[in-house]
Amino acid sequence: MRPDTPAENVDHAAEAARLERTAALYPEDAEALLLQAAAHLEVSGDRPAATTLYDRLLSSPDGLDNPHLVRALKASNLWEYDHEAEARAIIEGVRAAAPRDPAPWVIVAESLEAHDELEAAHETFTQAVELLLTDVEEPPYATHPLLFGRHRVRRMLGTAHDAWDTLADTLHSSPVSLDELHDPNRVWSLGSENPAELQAEITRLRAELGAYRQALSRPFPVAILHWPAAELDELLASYPSLSAEYPSHAAHLATIEASLRELSASGTPNLGIVTGTVPSYEAFAASEATSPSDPTLLPQYATTLAARGRAVTWPPERGAQCWCASGKTYGACHGAGA
Repeated sequence: MRPDTPAENVDHAAEAARLERTAALYPEDAEALLLQAAAHLEVSGDRPAATTLYDRLLSSPDGLDNPHLVRALKASNLWEYDHEAEARAIIEGVRAAAPRDPAPWVIVAESLEAHDELEAAHETFTQAVELLLTDVEEPPYATHPLLFGRHRVRRMLGTAHDAWDTLADTLHSSPVSLDELHDPNRVWSLGSENPAELQAEITRLRAELGAYRQALSRPFPVAILHWPAAELDELLASYPSLSAEYPSHAAHLATIEASLRELSASGTPNLGIVTGTVPSYEAFAASEATSPSDPTLLPQYATTLAARGRAVTWPPERGAQCWCASGKTYGACHGAGA
């Protein structure tokens, strides 16, 4: 979510202004776009302006898809320019709300960690992990930073490994282990005159950088496009040639689930579903100067919706409603037999 390009290479203030203008044109995507704008303002050093954007979102009369995320980002930003008391109060509010989305937990825990509040960071990471991952067979991609962050903080506290740390080690794919990456004594090797120690540290840093690049290369999920029944009827009535892609609504839903399971089985992480509407699709087609009847436009539309923050993580959490909006739980609907 946060831009990592140095301010000297990008005019972050201008990019924030562009995103604000875009949010005015696409109000349905305003939340995701304004969060990106606020991140650019933070990188540019204009943290008060970023707080203003967060407050603007929180006061929105239409409500937010993820208010806890906005509050977490606001708290992290406030603490960076000496509004510690307000930041702490917001962090406690986020923890008390116990959101089911891992992102707010990661942000507030890392904010505590960045200000040397290691015990509080550990408590926050642990609270989130126990809430979101207890009795979960396969931790969703979005929860991995919780496990990795908790592992890192526990290494700094000198705490012995537990079952959650073992799970983090299992999920970690870098050739350098988490114990090495999170070793609190690593900083001393940077001042060493021993070439072997320095070379070992360079190897660890390269592995860590590779992990960060991998995460940044997947800023939004690999998303499958979902049409509700009424929208699909309208789409096919307007563009009959797309019936080859969608022979029936039931077949469409079955294809979505099968495709996601196949991607998951192949090792693709960070999967999601985006829901389309005909007006939005037609507007996208117009922006691409392409006919909506062109089937090659459909995956591009799905990717664009995911980039705008419209994706819902797949698979749903245990006990959550199915993504198809049937009203049943996922386990009793498309998740049956998963």
